[in-house]
Amino acid sequence: MKLLATLILLTVVTALSAIEPYYHSIKASRGDGIYSILRRYHLIDHKCNKDEFLKLNDLSIKDKLHAGREYKLPIKIYEYNGKSIRSTIGIDDFKQAVRIKEYNEQILKEKLRQTSYMDSKILWVPYHEFECNVNEQNTKTIKEVAEIRDTPKAEPIKIKKAADEESQYEIVPLFGEKNQKIKIESDDLKNEVYYIVSGHGGVDPGAMCTDCPTKLCEDEYAYDVSLRLSRKLISHGATVHMVVQDKNDGIREGKNLKCDKDETINGKKISSRSQLYRLRRRAGAVNHQYMKHKKDGVKKQVAVMIHVDSNTKDKRMDAYFFHHKSSKSSKVLAESMRAKFEEKYNYYRKNRGYKGFVRDCNLFMINNTYPTSVLVELANIKNKSDQKRLTDPNNRELLAQWMYEGIISAKI
Repeated sequence: MKLLATLILLTVVTALSAIEPYYHSIKASRGDGIYSILRRYHLIDHKCNKDEFLKLNDLSIKDKLHAGREYKLPIKIYEYNGKSIRSTIGIDDFKQAVRIKEYNEQILKEKLRQTSYMDSKILWVPYHEFECNVNEQNTKTIKEVAEIRDTPKAEPIKIKKAADEESQYEIVPLFGEKNQKIKIESDDLKNEVYYIVSGHGGVDPGAMCTDCPTKLCEDEYAYDVSLRLSRKLISHGATVHMVVQDKNDGIREGKNLKCDKDETINGKKISSRSQLYRLRRRAGAVNHQYMKHKKDGVKKQVAVMIHVDSNTKDKRMDAYFFHHKSSKSSKVLAESMRAKFEEKYNYYRKNRGYKGFVRDCNLFMINNTYPTSVLVELANIKNKSDQKRLTDPNNRELLAQWMYEGIISAKI
């Protein structure tokens, strides 16, 4: 009788030791959004992951996440049996098992988990491995993953061939009459896509110097440098999306750029007073094109957000760079750009030194756009010395050139 009781007890203990699969949970950090979390855990490419995340947490796509609150992720946790992934989760597909293995290794590499599944006996299985057809990309899925309410579908910069020497030149009217003809120097950046997002615009001029002899507005100077950077990228074969556009303002050579409010995103004026709405439009415009290019097989996509800072008048600020806190490629890009600026300062202004820095951040555009991204602050718009970096058109050209060199030097 004792033997029978012992056998029953062992059977119960054995049964209880097999942990039922459950969903992994995390605490949201400040600045996290639905899309940024899904991207961080490599779940963004499948619509079913987004749907399951919303369902698990009783959210709608328009809801904000709250820092410190716990959210379930569409990642199922299994007790690894020490033999194989297939026998652990009950599948026969070898390729699927390899994908799950590689997913766990990538998550470990990015320090999103602390130990390997073999050591910890804890296996992470993305929800899409069971609920999505991971071997097919579906047009509806791509559109819905990229969707943000009222998102404009931004198109690349409009380019047409020059009448003369067609193989060597492109015409880009957005750059203005004097700068619209671009000589194609190389195809080094062919099959690479860049999103250049100048800060603010429309109803929001951004940082301002209102007591300067002429009023200075951040959006005008950020936009001019953005155009110059875009032109350099195109001249080397890149596909470039200028998310914010002003068809009346091409590349300008004046020192004092007139403040206006006619900037657009895909032809629609930036008129909403809601900052969150304006940011969502920009992020959505980038993400829509990102998914489209990814479907076409583009491997390298980069987003550069260009801003001008505002601080006290007496504080000089060298250009500095923000990156996504958990993206290795974003950090590499930011560090490469900073290194290029330091190199240029050491050559042209040896005695001055360079104090620009690189930091991670929780900024909306960094957290909620899919490409490898970096945000650049060019100068302090209120500091007299920094203003020269913005108002002198030659300096704006150098800013664009140095950013370009930093971008192409990054090993991403």
